[in-house]
Amino acid sequence: MAGVSAASVTPVHPVTPPRRVPKPKNSAERRARVTRILDELDRLFPAATCALRHKNAWQLLVATILSAQCTDERVNKVTPGLFEKYPTIQDFASASQDELAQDIRSTGFFNNKARSLIAAGKKILADYKGKVPRTMDEMLSIPGAARKTANVVLGTAYGIPSGVVVDTHVQRISQRLDLTKNEDPAKIELDLIKIIPKSKWILFSHQVIHFGRQICIARRPRCSNCPLDPICYAKDKTLA
Repeated sequence: MAGVSAASVTPVHPVTPPRRVPKPKNSAERRARVTRILDELDRLFPAATCALRHKNAWQLLVATILSAQCTDERVNKVTPGLFEKYPTIQDFASASQDELAQDIRSTGFFNNKARSLIAAGKKILADYKGKVPRTMDEMLSIPGAARKTANVVLGTAYGIPSGVVVDTHVQRISQRLDLTKNEDPAKIELDLIKIIPKSKWILFSHQVIHFGRQICIARRPRCSNCPLDPICYAKDKTLA
């Protein structure tokens, strides 16, 4: 994993109580706070990238579809054997749905995912000459590819900043850091692209995902090891 381990982030320090963290009072202070967050993420995870293992855009699309309601770790255990058995888009497009479903069973929702993978392969072969497309509108026409999946593939496989990937970590931490007040991922993405420079859209989501896995852990955030503690006024900070 890119970046540094949680234990080496900073020396443990007393956590600042939320009520003692000053909130930004105007747009200039809000911009300065966002810049501080981005700078700290750059320091912690300068080379953060997608955790899903892949060799090309198609493999990343498959892995991202499989990652719905499943961990990246589990997907990474399934895909090596999967890509060995189905090495090309054509192999997926012509696969038996029942057999493919069993091959991906451990990722959950396997029947729906198998149906999507087969349909995605057929769509790409029929409409895009066997190449995973490079635009958001085209990506959204592929079965199983919603906006999050499209952002992952366009950003990681092609380096195209089409938006900000909003997974569960990005959603939770964006709310926690008061970068959005919305609950809907589509609205959260709109809020983030307004305040995050386009040049950082791709890297930002990867950094926040790493941050959420290593430091700002959902069940018990490691606030005493967090360099964002001085500007974080989340009500459920772990003060002990």
